[in-house]
Amino acid sequence: MSVVTPLLTACTGFLLAVLWMDLIFDVQVIPHRKSGDQLPVSVLASIAGYYHRATTTARPMNRLIALAMVTLLGALVFRAAFGDDPVWLLIVAFVFSGAPILLAALNTVPNAVRLGQRGDDLVEQTRLARSICRDHLLCLTCMFAFLLLWLARAGCP
Repeated sequence: MSVVTPLLTACTGFLLAVLWMDLIFDVQVIPHRKSGDQLPVSVLASIAGYYHRATTTARPMNRLIALAMVTLLGALVFRAAFGDDPVWLLIVAFVFSGAPILLAALNTVPNAVRLGQRGDDLVEQTRLARSICRDHLLCLTCMFAFLLLWLARAGCP
C-alpha cells in the first residue's frame, strides 16, 4: 500500500507539469478575455503551433500523458479496493482527478487537435483557444486540490 501514495503523487505532479506547459501558451488569451472579438492572429498562431506539436507531431511522447492519467485512476481504484481510506475521501479524490481527466478526453484534447490543425476560421479558432484555456485552468485547480488532498492524507508536512 505504501507505493500507491507516491505513485498518485508522481502522476499528479507530472500532469500538473503538463498543464503548466500548456498554460504557458493558453494564458495569451487572458489579456483579450473582455473582448468579444477574435484573438490576434499572432496569439492564435502561437497557441495553435504549440498544440500542433503537442498533439500531433510529438507522438509517441504525448502518449505519456494518457498513461499518467490511466495510472493515476488505476492507483485510485487499487486504493479503493484494498486500502482503508474513508469513502468520502475516495469520492472527493475521484471527483478531483476524474473530472479533469474526463474533461481532457472529451473536450480539451479534441479541441487542441482541432486548433493545432488550424482548419477553422479565426472566430472558431478563438473560441477553441478560449475553451482550452478555461479547461486547463479548471484542470489545474482540480489536480492541485487532488494533490493537496493526498499529501494531507499521507501526513506530509
